[in-house]
Amino acid sequence: MNAGRIRRSILTFTIIAAVSLSLPGLLSHASETTKSKLKEAQKQKANTEDQLDQVNKNIDAMEDQKDSLEDTLVDLNGQLSDVSDSIAELESNIASKETDIETTDQEIQKAAKALGEAEELRNTQYEDMKKQIRIQYACGNRMYMDLLLDSGNMNSALNRADYIEAFSGYQSRVLEDYKAAENSLREKKALLENLEKELEKQKEALDADKQEVQLQQDRITGLVSSTKGSIDRFSSAIDSAEAEALAYEAQIEKQNSDISRLKAQLAEEERLIALAKQSAWRNISEIQFAADDRTLLAALIYCESGNQPFEGQVAVGSVVMNRVRSAVYPNTVVGVIYQARQFSPVASGRLALALANGSASDTCYAAADAAMSGQTPVSDCLYFRTPTAGVTPRYTIGGHIFY
Repeated sequence: MNAGRIRRSILTFTIIAAVSLSLPGLLSHASETTKSKLKEAQKQKANTEDQLDQVNKNIDAMEDQKDSLEDTLVDLNGQLSDVSDSIAELESNIASKETDIETTDQEIQKAAKALGEAEELRNTQYEDMKKQIRIQYACGNRMYMDLLLDSGNMNSALNRADYIEAFSGYQSRVLEDYKAAENSLREKKALLENLEKELEKQKEALDADKQEVQLQQDRITGLVSSTKGSIDRFSSAIDSAEAEALAYEAQIEKQNSDISRLKAQLAEEERLIALAKQSAWRNISEIQFAADDRTLLAALIYCESGNQPFEGQVAVGSVVMNRVRSAVYPNTVVGVIYQARQFSPVASGRLALALANGSASDTCYAAADAAMSGQTPVSDCLYFRTPTAGVTPRYTIGGHIFY
């Protein structure tokens, strides 16, 4: 074995040893990042499950309140039925009282008519009595003596005496009739007054019954309406809570999917760590660049860090070149950049648009040249992203962390 081959073997062994020592640590760091992401995802899932549990508890509580209100509504409907029976009885009483009032009114009309007739009779009797009194005072007892003395014989005198007696009795009857008419008039007036008072009482009782009917109807109807409104509000709140619960369930399902994906990613990274222990990194001088690699890398730098300082742009290019050098990633610039689910501008179409429009600036091309020549401000980092919880960066440049 000549000296040149020995030196190359030593150099190769040294590179392999160095890379073998550094690459597992590098991938181990990436694995720890994935573990942090997985832990955060599991924490978020637990938080979502707690929120779902609270929503379900709220739903149960609202269901209980709704059930209680529905029981109250049933009770109110029972009360409304009782009130309906009471109202029917009151209405029957009202109808009876209205009949009584009508009867009393008819009796009042009859009593008023009888009173009028009694007043007319009393007035007639009064006029007759006044005539008799005037005659009696005008003639005095002499009238009776003249009648007796003017009689021609005893028979005539007896007849005249009978007349005088009859006339005197008539006067007495006129007086008695007047007194009777006056008494009848007083009685009919009293009856009329009593009937009118009774009518007033009956009307007051009727009004009270009608007001009671209205009050009972309004009270129960108001309670029923209020309870139904409360039930409707609880139903609406329950619907909203159930929709919220469904959203949480969908979120948990997605989080489960994310957790599964992160577990798979972690397993893959752990596999790469094991593989890296037996793998080597190539020196930058060993990489054969294709004609369009510079343009492609400059376009990716533009999409990922076009708004970052030059050092940050070189750092992004260095991550790509570190992966090209690593034995666990594709060994070409094209292969690394277009590896599935690695760089978001590829999936979103921004990279293709930048290439089509020639968007990369001179600075981006200069950063690509620096990275392709082996310059790296981030050592052997394989990942970069915006700052995020759970990731401890090895370097922070501009708006990116590198690890």
